[in-house]
Amino acid sequence: MQFGRLRVVPAVSGRPRIAVTVGDPAGIGPEIAERAASHPDVVVLCEPILYGPHEAGELSTFVRGQVGGAAGQAAYSAILRAVSDALDGSVDAIATAPINKASFAAAGLPWKGHTDLLAHLTNAGRGVMMFHSDVLRVVLATVHIPLASVAAALTREVLESTIRVTASELPRFGVDRPRIAVAGLNPHAGENGLIGDEDERVVRPAVQACAGEGIDVHGPFPADTIFVRAMRKEFDVVVACYHDQGLIPVKMAAFGKAVNVTLGLPIIRTSVDHGTAFDIAGRGVADPSSMIEAVKLAATLAARVR
Repeated sequence: MQFGRLRVVPAVSGRPRIAVTVGDPAGIGPEIAERAASHPDVVVLCEPILYGPHEAGELSTFVRGQVGGAAGQAAYSAILRAVSDALDGSVDAIATAPINKASFAAAGLPWKGHTDLLAHLTNAGRGVMMFHSDVLRVVLATVHIPLASVAAALTREVLESTIRVTASELPRFGVDRPRIAVAGLNPHAGENGLIGDEDERVVRPAVQACAGEGIDVHGPFPADTIFVRAMRKEFDVVVACYHDQGLIPVKMAAFGKAVNVTLGLPIIRTSVDHGTAFDIAGRGVADPSSMIEAVKLAATLAARVR
């Protein structure tokens, strides 16, 4: 089933047009997307356009709060249309509500999240996930993989690519020469090889190679203190080795205010800092704060490149 897109407010000359995908229709996505698209702080900055099922009749075809292939396919179709419109210039940026990985799998889709899907759709090679807030920015070197697989996936090539993309993209956020810190993989950043050799064998050489290219990057630092140092403004961004290493501090510091941004794409894409929240879907109690911040940041970034 195809669902149309809705122009929430009349077009106003000069405002960027932001595609707001509603995410998994069985989750809180449609609710927070609609509330964000009509929020006064959003409409003053941009023209939000909803993509995907969001009206009562459309949502009635899905079982709220449950994994389902139909919901996964609907979310995927909305993303396809939004990306297509962003690539051809019909919209200036994309802000996405959360999808559900299990629903994607139930629909037979191979992607585990927006980041790898968007990189595939835009031929970007590899997207890099950053969580942006006023108090802390975190970039993830590896994302949705088992913890047991992190050490093998964290290669010099992956780290160097992540650092380079971070350095090249941060100026869009008003940071002309970003000060980048890299968190160590092991406790105490490995204690010079006493607690695992990955930090000395992989992380430090990657940092040194990028520093040799003129990037202001340092590390590896013990992960239990480097995020505090970044919050004290010693660094502009921290590169974390794995998902929870980076997401726990940023969500503790700025939950509901942090915005997920995909770096390294030819389009602007922002998203929320949370999931589909099936447990409260359809109850009208979901907090739209992160969705509002995501659309606002997408509009701000789009306005800078117009």
